[in-house]
Amino acid sequence: MTTTEPLRQRAQALRLHGLLAHWTEVAKAPWLAELIDWEEHERARRSLERRLAAAHIGQFKPLVDFDWTWPKRCDRAAIEELMTLQFMQEATNVVLVGPNGIGKSTLARNLAHQALVHGHTVLFMSAGQLLGDLAALDSDSALRRRLRYYASADLLCIDEVGYLSYSNRHADLLFELTNRRYGNKSTLLTTNKTFSDWHEVFPNAACVVSLIDRLIHNAEIVALEGESYRLKEARERAEHRAQKRRKAKR
Repeated sequence: MTTTEPLRQRAQALRLHGLLAHWTEVAKAPWLAELIDWEEHERARRSLERRLAAAHIGQFKPLVDFDWTWPKRCDRAAIEELMTLQFMQEATNVVLVGPNGIGKSTLARNLAHQALVHGHTVLFMSAGQLLGDLAALDSDSALRRRLRYYASADLLCIDEVGYLSYSNRHADLLFELTNRRYGNKSTLLTTNKTFSDWHEVFPNAACVVSLIDRLIHNAEIVALEGESYRLKEARERAEHRAQKRRKAKR
């Protein structure tokens, strides 16, 4: 292999056809490597921007600012291992279980962002948004297209399962989507209900047992316990305002 062959392969990957057509003229130019670096970096930046916009992660607290001492129970080592994204290579699902306000969505958004930074496609939606979108489609062809769209993401994040209850049709749609992704792509799910209580989320749905089976087979399940962090912050803000009022009266 010639010394310029790696550069030519990178130019081919970037489809710089004009440059390749004049390769013999420019192969030894001192600016060539820098030019290809620029193009790679710019395309990576634009790709990340597009995938970030499409993912709908929203704003979130970075993991470095997460208060690990607040939950009474949270397996930090398990979360940090998940941040390596090894679970995606194995098409393993992740389920974060715990009460409202304890940080499940924050952890899920950090995992989603990590996947985006490493070049993966991600979709982040609440269960209500996802199931509402699918249930609103009134033709089989439109539903199939939408299911393919959700099934194709490298990481599908379904947030807040358990906050609402759903019909049998919603349960069937979630089962169909989960079945399409099963063994092929990773799904990350947050829920405030234990799986034994999912009959409250999908009352009378015949597929609930099969749905849970698909979700948790070989899944990484991380349980969080403790009081709401949002409630803690609200109390702290209220105390801060009270202190300011007391000082103002002096």
